[in-house]
Amino acid sequence: MKRIAVLTSGGDAPGMNAAIRSVVRLALSRGIAVTGVRHGYQGLMAGDFVAMDSASVGGIIEEGGTILRTARSEAFATDEGQSRAMAALRQAGLEAVVVIGGNGSQHGALALHRRGIPVVGVPSTIDNDLRGTDMSIGADTALNTVVQAIDHIRDTAESHERTFIVETMGRNCGWLALNAALATGADVVLIPEVPRDLAAVAETVRTRRRMQKAHTIIVIAEGAGDAVTIARTVSELSGIEVRVTVLGHIQRGGAPTAFDRILASRLAAAATDALLGGQSGVMMGLRGNEIVPVPLEVAVAGIRQVNLQLYQLEGIFSI
Repeated sequence: MKRIAVLTSGGDAPGMNAAIRSVVRLALSRGIAVTGVRHGYQGLMAGDFVAMDSASVGGIIEEGGTILRTARSEAFATDEGQSRAMAALRQAGLEAVVVIGGNGSQHGALALHRRGIPVVGVPSTIDNDLRGTDMSIGADTALNTVVQAIDHIRDTAESHERTFIVETMGRNCGWLALNAALATGADVVLIPEVPRDLAAVAETVRTRRRMQKAHTIIVIAEGAGDAVTIARTVSELSGIEVRVTVLGHIQRGGAPTAFDRILASRLAAAATDALLGGQSGVMMGLRGNEIVPVPLEVAVAGIRQVNLQLYQLEGIFSI
């Protein structure tokens, strides 16, 4: 093997640059050239390639986002799109690919593997919803961003004795919302994995007001329902005004935490080593403190569910 490709795809996540850096520098240390694919699978189909050296990844470990840029591509899900990508890889002399991204990105990696291209995946998503890994790159940084935001909102909520709903990302997985609620001592958390009971939420708001609690913080994952609609319903049921803060894309940005920088470096190095060692069709995951290969079929087989024991614990702590 003489030349490999690295790409970032799907939603950006803090730590992607650290992973790119790890792939490039480890491969170069083994005498393997690295080509970056710009704009993910969209760029792969178009042959949007750039040669990478050690200098090109200098000073990026602390940067959020991805220097290779990213995009979502419906066209790559088609046979025609995948055939275009295969042709572009062959024309550029690229023999294998490291794919850094979330569920959709790893689905794409599996498609390449099934077409005979050696591929190893690196999990990177703030939702932390990939199976086979305890943590994905970017999740820790996003969690810390959410925790800081809720801490700030609490100051205002307490000063004005108000009830706030804070919406986090997480369409299908409530990991970010649940862990943020646990870390901030939120009073209610709503996640996609647990049916919501807005009458019970309204009762909690009323009870806290009767107990002369200064504020109430409700954290919801976006997949648990529309925050504005939920706020309106809880206000009507409780008779107490509920305000909404949607954190949105601030959760994706910012310098990665030390945890994410180290995790990205370890996962991407392991992925590169696995690829150069002849492995394909796997994603490198974190289990305990060990990096292990996970078959891509397993990694993309549904959404990783949250630990419901933590959900129960959060409920106990909020009493």
